[in-house]
Amino acid sequence: MAERLVSTYSIAACDPKAKQWGVATQSKFLGVGSVVPWAEPGVGAIATQAYANPRYGPNGLQLLREGLSAPEVVERLTKEDEGRDHRQLGVVDSKGISATYTGQECMDWAGGRTGANYAAQGNILVNPETVDALAETFESSSGRPLAGRLIDCLAAAQEAGGDSRGQQSSALLVVERDGGYARMSDVVVELRVEDHERPIEELRRIYKLHDEIFGKTPRRLWLDVDDELARELRERLARLGYEGELEESLTRWTGKENLEDRVDGIAEIDPVVLEALRSRT
Repeated sequence: MAERLVSTYSIAACDPKAKQWGVATQSKFLGVGSVVPWAEPGVGAIATQAYANPRYGPNGLQLLREGLSAPEVVERLTKEDEGRDHRQLGVVDSKGISATYTGQECMDWAGGRTGANYAAQGNILVNPETVDALAETFESSSGRPLAGRLIDCLAAAQEAGGDSRGQQSSALLVVERDGGYARMSDVVVELRVEDHERPIEELRRIYKLHDEIFGKTPRRLWLDVDDELARELRERLARLGYEGELEESLTRWTGKENLEDRVDGIAEIDPVVLEALRSRT
């Protein structure tokens, strides 16, 4: 077959309340993020793997745009594909309806599991518990940000057994209409670990860096800047060479550190900004 074998496990999912769709995946395969994950806000999320047919991504999203449900998309894609017996596919549509497909020629262990708002699947796995861990971790983590939940799903799946060939790459994609950079992008998170001994741990590490810069702390969790905290801020900023009026100094420093979107005056401070300042001084 012309396609490359993407032995992997993945979860395609959505958070209807946050209006986010996403995919997370790990594989003993170089650069799994270039093949498996596809998502579009308000449309759905797709994971294509095993002897992957990458056209399942764009073609499946187009079918979802046309109003087909996740099960209908899986049926349409696989029916028209002569290589269907070697494919694996997971789809979640705009309503959170999900479907998973495992061709009868996929290498053991291979299979999938679905539930409200997610489709979990994997092939060449150590055991079926790997997919169970994806599903159960997702089901037990509602109310938390989707990106973090998906990384936790991968970690739980690896702990349960994972890819029988080992680890190599991982990827995370989360989309939301105008939810990305400067509210002018639909990509909330798109991170890839192309080649690493422990790709899920590395994915979590770079996600933490991403969240520090691009994440948002609810305003109710910001800290009041009283006299004592203001004095600490001035002292720490001065050590870094930022002196003068506190608000102006903090604005200059956060701009240099790409944290400017987490600053709004000086009456309150985002705890992420405070932690970053303390860690650098």
